[in-house]
Amino acid sequence: MHTFRVLAAALILGAPALLHPRAAVAQSQDWFVPGGQQPQRQAAPARPTPRPAPRPAPAPVAPAPLPPPVAEAAPPDEQAQRQPPLPLPPVPDLPALPKGTAPPAAVIGVLGVPEVMRASTAAQQVQKVIGDRREKLNQDAQKEQGAWRDLQQQLANQRSGLSADQIRAKERELQERITNAQRVFRDRNRIIQDAAQVALGQIERELIAVIRQVAESRGMNLVLHRAQVALNINEFDITEQVTEQLNKVLASVTIPPEGQEPTAANMGLSGQPGSAQAASATAQPAAASAETPAPAPARR
Repeated sequence: MHTFRVLAAALILGAPALLHPRAAVAQSQDWFVPGGQQPQRQAAPARPTPRPAPRPAPAPVAPAPLPPPVAEAAPPDEQAQRQPPLPLPPVPDLPALPKGTAPPAAVIGVLGVPEVMRASTAAQQVQKVIGDRREKLNQDAQKEQGAWRDLQQQLANQRSGLSADQIRAKERELQERITNAQRVFRDRNRIIQDAAQVALGQIERELIAVIRQVAESRGMNLVLHRAQVALNINEFDITEQVTEQLNKVLASVTIPPEGQEPTAANMGLSGQPGSAQAASATAQPAAASAETPAPAPARR
């Protein structure tokens, strides 16, 4: 046992312990004492803390070569100047044209079309009639949607006492009612839009004629929109004269009856076939149409 411990200590401490057995024994924590005495523990002499071997200094690493400097992008103008010009054929010699008639000197007029439409009695009539029809359409749509919600609530309350076939039948019936009502509302909305286009087409057609009439009476050969002119004097503005003349020649317009498509018969143009279609083609689109919100689907 003693020999095993000495060899183990010698292996741990290295070759010097094999040359000096006492030093190796002294490194152990205890040892065997002959004569039956108990092993005694002695304080192990402090051994110097082994210092780690110095690491070899790393070889100096050569610095990586720097990338070549990036040239700053030249401005577009400079780039265009640096690019070689593309080859182009020579400009052909154009012969002189015969002298034509010089246009007359411009006599300018200024017109505010929105102001004319706001002051036009015919435009006010269209706005009131079409606005009332759209409001009525919105009220009917909201009322029908309320009825859909009530039917959905009734179906939800009766669901526990109905069979699966009965529930499907009621849901199908409700869905058919919703689909039919939506189709009716779309048709009514389309008819209102067509009536507005026909009515506004009458005003637009008459307004063009009145502008030409007023401009010729004042010797003007060029009329500009007021919104396109930064500065002008009152003598150039013919808005008031155009509005007054438009209200004289067109105090009101013919609007198709409510719920009816515009036709030559209900527009009083039976003797003039195609007049209603021509007026509708030249009309400006109506203002924002009434939108019917989609109903919530029936809960299953």
